[in-house]
Amino acid sequence: MFIQTESTPNPATLKFLPGQTVLDAGTADFPTAEAAVKSPLATRIFAVSGVTGVFFGNDFVTVTKNDATDWDHAKPAILGAIMEHFQSGAPVMDGEGAPASGHTAHNSDHEDGAIITQIKELLDTRVRPAVAQDGGDITFHGFERGVVYLHMQGACAGCPSSTLTLKMGIENLLRHYIPEVTEVRPVAN
Repeated sequence: MFIQTESTPNPATLKFLPGQTVLDAGTADFPTAEAAVKSPLATRIFAVSGVTGVFFGNDFVTVTKNDATDWDHAKPAILGAIMEHFQSGAPVMDGEGAPASGHTAHNSDHEDGAIITQIKELLDTRVRPAVAQDGGDITFHGFERGVVYLHMQGACAGCPSSTLTLKMGIENLLRHYIPEVTEVRPVAN
């Protein structure tokens, strides 16, 4: 098994490509070791010293490290953990497959329903594929009084350029297609 790695815009995060499917559908975000109990693979990666976050996409694993850890020391151990997991035949996720991913449920009146549908469609077709290329994901959390609330995951969470991505990229895109959108704001977990 040969696992490729790619850098991401976030210097604390690397993208690992095992050359096979990680998740059949959706994404899974593990911002802490405690959150990783649903995943034997994430648990194995969190066992590597210095790992602070794990994120799964369809064909990649994104790993975030703390500032005190050097990639030269962590990368070989993470590669070993991923390789051992896939060679073991154990499932990536325990139980009923991947956790719910994508957009968070929202409460809205009928007037905002059409706008929210447009926002989600633009995010799914234009934004999420580009963000996945960088080893992350972005999910819709709400729309209220012209403000779109989004959650960034994986390599995008904590990335130095995430504010620029939100403001200059996503906000401009949404405002162009949906005049009711006035601003985009990040939300924490």
